[in-house]
Amino acid sequence: MKFLRELFSDDNHINEKSFVGFMAFIMMVLALAVDLITGYMGKELLINQFIFDGFMVIVLGAFGIGSVDKFINSKREENESKSESKDEELG
Repeated sequence: MKFLRELFSDDNHINEKSFVGFMAFIMMVLALAVDLITGYMGKELLINQFIFDGFMVIVLGAFGIGSVDKFINSKREENESKSESKDEELG
C-alpha cells in the first residue's frame, strides 16, 4: 500500500514510465509463458493480436520515452555545468 501511495504522489523517486513499461513487459512474458504451456498441452491459447500489439506498443513507448528523457536530461545537465564553469571564470 505504501508503494502505491508513493507511486501516485507528486514528489516521488519512482519513474512512472519505466514502471508502466516494466509491467507491460511482464504481461507480455506471462502471455508467452501461458501460450507455450498450453501449446505443450495440445491446446491453443487464443490471444487477440491487437492485445499483444497494445502491450508491445506500451513497452516500446515507455522505454523509448524514458531513454529519450534520460538523454535530454543528461545533455541539459552537461550544458548547465558548462555555463556554470564559464560564469565562474568570468566572475
